[in-house]
Amino acid sequence: MAKLSVNINKIATLRNSRGGNNPDLVRVALDCERFGAEGITVHPRPDERHIRYQDVFDLKAVIATEFNIEGNCREQKFVDLVLANKPAQVTLVPDTEGQITSNHGWDTIKNQAYLKEMTTLFQAAGIRVSIFVDPVVEMIDAAAESGTDRIELYTEDYARHFHTNKEQAILPYVAAAERANKLGLGINAGHDLDLQNLSYFAANIPGLLEVSIGHALISDALYLGLENTVQMYLRQLKD
Repeated sequence: MAKLSVNINKIATLRNSRGGNNPDLVRVALDCERFGAEGITVHPRPDERHIRYQDVFDLKAVIATEFNIEGNCREQKFVDLVLANKPAQVTLVPDTEGQITSNHGWDTIKNQAYLKEMTTLFQAAGIRVSIFVDPVVEMIDAAAESGTDRIELYTEDYARHFHTNKEQAILPYVAAAERANKLGLGINAGHDLDLQNLSYFAANIPGLLEVSIGHALISDALYLGLENTVQMYLRQLKD
């Protein structure tokens, strides 16, 4: 069964909107773990509009499950933050400054030398590396050449087409996963996965190890409650 890592960026966004510490980000992370989540994901950005750099240090001190830090490794401050905290996993995402949310994977062919350099740097510190990629076999091949431990499949396109033709929508992801398995890469996935499309995705992606879910899960929790929502997502992965 794939692990569920809860992305708590949206909790930080809500907290920051009033300038105080309500909701308490650390408490929410610990509660997610207590409710069954098997990991906590954060994606700090330079403007700290949600996750603040200090949050990463605060979370690292208490997280008992797997801690995953996502971000743009072209930002030296991000690199320093990861190396200072040594999470279980760093996910390299090709964001640009001011980007609302991640919207594409790395061109691992064009950026292969750079990604190899960054992968080596983080692995030398004992951190597992995952590279954010689109479901394109050639990009999987080039990611493997970088020496990365895992890839994270960018699932927005799957989610967008799921309700019109889920069988067609998942095909490139199955092909990408099969290639990753052949190359010995671990497989993560994330972006727009939710209670409607998660179970089908997990059932059809061979070797899926982890999903990172934030926006949909936190949105569902407004209606369903956080504890119930975390456990509902876990059931989707199990079923």
